[in-house]
Amino acid sequence: MENRGLDPVPDEERTGRVRTLFPTWVTANMTVLLLTVGAGLTVFNGLNFWQVLAVAVTAPLLAFSLVGLVSVAGKRGGAPGMALSRAVFGQRGNLLPGALLWVARWGWETVNAVTGAFALLAVLDLMLGVRRTSTLALSALAAFVAAGFLVSGAGIRALRVCCGASAYLFGGASALVLIHLAVTTPWRAVLDRPAGPAALTVAGVGTLAAGGISWVPSAPDFARYLPRTASAGAMVGATVGGAVITVAPMVAMGAVMAVGAPGLAVTEDPVAFIGELLPAWISVPYLLIAVAGMVMINAMSMYSAGFTAQTLGFPVSRGWAVGVNALISALLGGWLMVAATHFLDAFLTFLALLGVTFGAWIGVFGVDLLRGRAYDAEALMDTTASSAYWYTAGFRLPAVASWAAALVVGLLFVRAQWLTGPLAATWIGRNGLGWASSALVAAGLYAVLSGPVGGERRASP
Repeated sequence: MENRGLDPVPDEERTGRVRTLFPTWVTANMTVLLLTVGAGLTVFNGLNFWQVLAVAVTAPLLAFSLVGLVSVAGKRGGAPGMALSRAVFGQRGNLLPGALLWVARWGWETVNAVTGAFALLAVLDLMLGVRRTSTLALSALAAFVAAGFLVSGAGIRALRVCCGASAYLFGGASALVLIHLAVTTPWRAVLDRPAGPAALTVAGVGTLAAGGISWVPSAPDFARYLPRTASAGAMVGATVGGAVITVAPMVAMGAVMAVGAPGLAVTEDPVAFIGELLPAWISVPYLLIAVAGMVMINAMSMYSAGFTAQTLGFPVSRGWAVGVNALISALLGGWLMVAATHFLDAFLTFLALLGVTFGAWIGVFGVDLLRGRAYDAEALMDTTASSAYWYTAGFRLPAVASWAAALVVGLLFVRAQWLTGPLAATWIGRNGLGWASSALVAAGLYAVLSGPVGGERRASP
C-alpha cells in the first residue's frame, strides 16, 4: 500500500527501474476502442491498409515521445506531474490548468469505464447467453470501476505488478487474433483498396495522437520512483516502444476487420460487435483480457487524478482522492450507458477537446523542462506566500497567460459534435490538429514571455 501523496520521493526510496515504463505504457493503450478507430480510418477516411499502418505508427510515436520527455521531470523532481507544475505556473496559477485537467480525467475514465463494462457484458453474452439489461449494465459498470479503484488505491507497486501481467496476457491474446486474421482475411480485397486523400491521413494522425497526449501530464507520476541517474533517452525509448507495439497492431487489426465488416466503424457497442467478428475460442479470452486491460487504464488514470485533486487543495489522502474520482466516473458512466446515444461520436468529440486541453499545458511545461528546470521539494509543498514558487500573488504570469491564450486558440480549430470553432474549416481544423496548435502557441508564447534561460533554476548535471 502506497501512503505517499504529493510529497517528493526521497532519493533513498527511488529504486525503480526504467524497464518498468515499457509495460506501463503498453497497458495504457490496451483498449478495444483502437480497433474501432482503425475501422473508422478505413470506412470514413477512405484510407488503405498502408496508410492506416502509417497513421498507427506515427501517432503514438509523436504523442508518446512527449509522454517520455515529460516523464523526465518525474525523475528530476520525484513528485507527481501536477505537483511539479506548481513550479511552472505558481502555487495559485497551477489551480487553473489543474482543475481543467482534473475534469478532463473524468471524461477519459468515464468513456473507458463504459467500454470496459460493454466488454464484460459481451463476454457474459458469449459465454452464458446473458442478455444485457439496464440493471446488468450498471452492475457491470460498478464492478469495473471498483476494480480500478482497488488497484489505483493500493498504489504504484500494485500498478507495476498488474501492468506487467496485463501486458504479457494482452500480447498473447492479440497474437491469437493476428494469426486468425492472417489466415481468414481476404488479403487481396484489403491490399487492393485505393489510397485515400493525404489530408485524411494527416487527420487520422491528429485524432489518434490527441488521445495519446492526454497521458503527458501523468507521465512524471509513473517515473518519480526512478533514481536521478536514470537515462532520459532510455525512459523515452521505453515509453514510445510500449505505445507503438500496442497501438500499431490494434489499429491495423481494426482496419482489416472493417473491410469485411464496415459496421465496426459505426456500432454503438463496439465490444459486442468485435465479439461477433471472432470465433468464440478467441473472442472470449481476448475480451476477458481486454476488460482487465481497460481496468488498468482506469486505474492508472485514477492514480494520477488523485494527485491532481490533492493539488487543487482537497484535504484528503491519496486513497480518498482516488475514491472521489472513481465515484464521479461511475455516475457519469451510468448516464452515458443508459441515457446517452451515439457513443462513438461522443468518444471522438471528447478526444478533440481532450487534446486541446492537454496541449496547452504541454507547451508551457515542456519548454520549462527543456530549459533545465530543477525542482525545490520544500517549495513544491509550501502553498503559502513564503514559497519560492509563489511568484506574483501565487501566479507565474508568463506561464498562466501563455496557457490561457493557447487554450483559446486551440478551441478555435475544434470541429466536434458539441463544439465547432470559427476556424474549424481551415487545414488545421479539418486535420484534427487543434491540439498541436494549442501546444505550439503555448510553447512559443511562454518562450518569449518568460525571458532568458538564465532566469530559470537549472537542473544539476
